[in-house]
Amino acid sequence: MTDNELRELVARMAVSQAKTDDELKAFLSGVAASQAKLDAQMAKTDSQMSKTEAQIARTDKKLERIGIRMGNISDNNGATVEDYFFNSLGKKPELGGVKYDTIVKNFMPTSKRGQGEFDIVMFNGENLALIECKYKAHISDVEKLITKQVASFKQLFPIYANHHFYLGIASFSFYPELEKFAKENGVAILKQKGDIVVIEATDLKAY
Repeated sequence: MTDNELRELVARMAVSQAKTDDELKAFLSGVAASQAKLDAQMAKTDSQMSKTEAQIARTDKKLERIGIRMGNISDNNGATVEDYFFNSLGKKPELGGVKYDTIVKNFMPTSKRGQGEFDIVMFNGENLALIECKYKAHISDVEKLITKQVASFKQLFPIYANHHFYLGIASFSFYPELEKFAKENGVAILKQKGDIVVIEATDLKAY
C-alpha cells in the first residue's frame, strides 16, 4: 500500500469515527432526555400518590367518626325502645294473659357458662318471658330470639330449664311479613300506638 492510499484510509477512518462519535453523543443525549422525563414523571406520580394517601387517611378518619356517630345513634335508638316498652310493661307485667312478678331491663348476666344479653326479661314461678326490643325489627331478630336467646338463657341459668319460655318482639316499626312470621311462630308482637303499647299475643308458643 502506498503512502497516499494509507493516508486516504486513515482519513476515511477518522471521518467514520467522527460520525460514530456524533451518533453516540446523539443517542446518549436522547437517553438522558428520556431519563429526565421519566424522573419528572416519577416525581409527579410520587406527589400524586402522597396526595392520594393523605386523602385516603382523611377519608378513613371521617368514616371512622361517622361510624362512631352512627353507632351512638343506633345505641340511643335501642335504649329508647327498651325504655319505652319496659316502662309500659312495668305498669302491667303481663304477656298473653300470663302475669309476671318481676321485670328486668337490659339484663346482661355473666357466669362460668358464658355471657348473655337480653333486652327485657319477665319472671314468675313457672314462666319466663324474653322480649327483644328493636327500633326497626326484622325477621332475623325473631329468628335469633327463637333459635339463640332461649338456649342462651337456659345455658346460663339451668335452674330455669323447665320453665315455660314465652317470646316477644317489641319495635316501633313492623312490616306485614315480620308480623306474619312472628305470629306463625307463636311470638308476641308489641308495638307503639300513640302513647300506649299494643300487644298481639294470642296463641303464644312455649319454648
